[in-house]
Order: sequence, then structure tokens, then C-alpha cells
Amino acid sequence: MFQDRKEAGQQLAQKLKDYQLQPNVIILGIPRGGVETAKQIAQDLNCSLDIIVVKKIGAPSEQELAIGAVGETKGSNYLDERLINELRVSQQYLDEQIKRLKKEIKRREVLYRQNRDPLDLKGKTVIIVDDGTATGATAIAAAREVWNNEPKRVVIALPVAPKDTLHKLEKEADEVIVLETPTDFFSVGQFYENFPQISDKEVISLLST
Repeated sequence: MFQDRKEAGQQLAQKLKDYQLQPNVIILGIPRGGVETAKQIAQDLNCSLDIIVVKKIGAPSEQELAIGAVGETKGSNYLDERLINELRVSQQYLDEQIKRLKKEIKRREVLYRQNRDPLDLKGKTVIIVDDGTATGATAIAAAREVWNNEPKRVVIALPVAPKDTLHKLEKEADEVIVLETPTDFFSVGQFYENFPQISDKEVISLLST
């Protein structure tokens, strides 16, 4: 159990302290909640901070259930084929959702960065951070988006994720660090004492200070 996202970030920073001594390390937070955790890690490790905007594709009958996720570029697309087939999700639905979400990603990129250019990831060690994950969909899409930018190394760092999700993430990055891998997993929020919603304004503030 974590007190809040900052404490989770502090614990992750301890696991990532070897990267503090390495040059060209960039921390990328997944908005919204992941940015607060990423901010703490960037401060503790004295690394540059930026965002990686990805969006999950919700199931037609249950939007909170991720059947995939997308980033800004096509190479970032992740689809859970098993779940898609099980739920009989149509290709038309997927195409429409991907198109809509990519537009929303571009809008958020502009909103959050406030005219700042994204950091150059080529040849860098990139650490992708979120406040936790259930299915791993957004973290996978984020990793694929980062790989499109030719980094030297990709690391995924999360406070909490189910064990089966951890195995999926390990196929997408050079290293995956997860502090807790509980068997009984219902939602990320159950592992935090304080888990408030993070607003767009708060994301902008975290990135500008």
C-alpha cells in the first residue's frame, strides 16, 4: 500500500538509483496520474522530465476495460487480440476508436506541453512511468511509441501491476521494475491510501515547475 503517488515515486526512485549516475536519462510520465509519480522520480534522480501521451481503447460495453491502447504514431498500436475476439469487437469499432483517440492524443500533447517541444529520445535511456497498471495496455503502447524514437534503452517503472501483466510488459522493454505484483488485483487505486483524480491543470503545473 502506498500513501500517495509521490511516495510511490520515491520508492521507485530508490529502485532506479543506478540511473542517476548515467548520462542522457529521460523520465516520461503517462498522463494524468503517472506524471505526478514521474515528477518525483525525476527530482530524486536529477533527470529530465517529459510526458508520453497514450490512450486506452475501451471495450464497447465497458469503457473501463482496456482492449488495447494507442499512441500518436501507428507503430505504437497495441491490441489485445484474445480479448477482442472473446468480446467479438468489430474492426469498424477499432478503426473508429483509434482515429478518435489519436486526435485526442494530439490535443493533449499541445495542451500539456504549452508550446514546449518534446524531448529528443534518440540514443537516450528512457524510463516510462505510470502510477500503476491493470492490463498493461497503455504502458505497452507507450513503450512502442518510445521505440519509434530510436532510444538506446527503454525501462518501464510502475508501483503496482498484476503478475500476468508484468510478463507482458517484459516483452516490450529492456527492463521492467514493479514494486508490488499482487494476486488479488481489482484496480490501481486499491493500493493507495490517497488516490485523487489529477486534472489537466495539475499536469501542466507538474511539467512547468
